[in-house]
Amino acid sequence: MPFDSDIVGHDRQLATLRQALEQDRLHHAYVFLGPEGVGKKTVAISMAKAVHCQEMTRDFCGRCASCVRIDNHNHPDVRLVGPFSGKKDIGIEQVRALERELNYRAFSSRKKIAVIDPASLMNFSAQNALLKTLEEPPAGSVLILISTSAGGLLPTLLSRCLRLSFAPLQASEVVECLISRKGLKREQAEILAAVSLRSLGRALNPDSEELARDRAEWLDGIASLTQAERTDWTALAEKLSKDREAALRFLDWLAGWYRDILIYRATHNVGEICNLDLIERVKAEASSSSSERALFLRSQALLAAARIKRNVNRRMALENLFINMAGLPK
Repeated sequence: MPFDSDIVGHDRQLATLRQALEQDRLHHAYVFLGPEGVGKKTVAISMAKAVHCQEMTRDFCGRCASCVRIDNHNHPDVRLVGPFSGKKDIGIEQVRALERELNYRAFSSRKKIAVIDPASLMNFSAQNALLKTLEEPPAGSVLILISTSAGGLLPTLLSRCLRLSFAPLQASEVVECLISRKGLKREQAEILAAVSLRSLGRALNPDSEELARDRAEWLDGIASLTQAERTDWTALAEKLSKDREAALRFLDWLAGWYRDILIYRATHNVGEICNLDLIERVKAEASSSSSERALFLRSQALLAAARIKRNVNRRMALENLFINMAGLPK
């Protein structure tokens, strides 16, 4: 199997790529969509190693020079593209440089592979520039765009890629991985799996325990918004806006919270709930809120996160969100 044991779940996506590798029919461009930390980049890197491994065919050993160089981000035929240090987006210059590289013959006589992560941070000019490559893909090249959602990508860009969607992992999968890799007790692992929204990458992050503590404060904060005075929710916005990553973590969790409410309202099934350790609070919110309200507030949380990623004033983005949360009737 051309993907290593670090990848959890995603059997359908792996089967699609495995078949393409075995038949030597990889698509010229893919877009991997799904929440952060569920294995999208790991799958992309594993695919690159399966293409270039010197010891195995359509599989990889993880030990040869090619596998090691890909892991170390210095293989001549595998390019990882992200924002430059200190930059908030991926610019047109980076895309043009990538286009030139993809048009060169591969050093290994195999495929040239480029992974853009996160692709949603390409600015408008960069995305338009990339369209030329997608419309006339260089022979022997594979482009992989990685993003948490399709919303930040041009429809014309998406239409030229084969889309693979990566859903959150099963809670049980994350729990078992945390127990085996971090040596946690089951109760601890279940809490981390819940607060990480079933994202193994987040759950393995050293900050995940801090996230567990933050979540209790966030829950109290959003629960009191409808009764709060304006000065209270502006103070909450001020506190959260001090740290960009903290604000994005909150918004990511908030979108997941309303997702849980929507799922429970629609199915009364707890199997797909991320905040499983708070299921009674999810049930209570689901019974007292409309689906329209939960869907709207989830969209507003995602919109606020997108604005912050685009460098809109963080406090303003959060205040607008809280105004909607405080003023929208249940």
